[in-house]
Amino acid sequence: MPSDLWTFALRLYTEPGVEQACLHLQEGGGDVCLLLTACWLGRRGAAFDASRLDNLLRVCEPWQEEVVKPLRTLRQNWRAQAQDDPALAGLREQIKALELEAERKLLARLESTADGWAEGGVEQVENWLLGCCPAREAADRDALDLLRAAALAL
Repeated sequence: MPSDLWTFALRLYTEPGVEQACLHLQEGGGDVCLLLTACWLGRRGAAFDASRLDNLLRVCEPWQEEVVKPLRTLRQNWRAQAQDDPALAGLREQIKALELEAERKLLARLESTADGWAEGGVEQVENWLLGCCPAREAADRDALDLLRAAALAL
């Protein structure tokens, strides 16, 4: 398993079904960066508790709202127009790259927040995932189960 969060997140996201599971949970209000962090922390055996989650949320929520979401919204809004406008398509790709870099910076901040949290305990992926994104329906539970299984397979 990769030791740093960014490398872990990249590998996990490319596992079969993970991208779709993350996007499904995002549509319901889940935060993909937080979910990937939850998998990383749980896989490392960092014990879940509400105060740790609160620390992560204090880092994550403002960055998502002020940086990542505006970039994502702009990129999504340009999707249709960019199909017929090569110049706009190029700008859209630059926005996409900037969005990814913003997510990378967020993951670095989340990793720094978790620095020093004890590792090596019992696997805690499920506890972290349920803390970050409680399952509201069966499809949510299926997506969380897929994320957990993929994280444990790394």
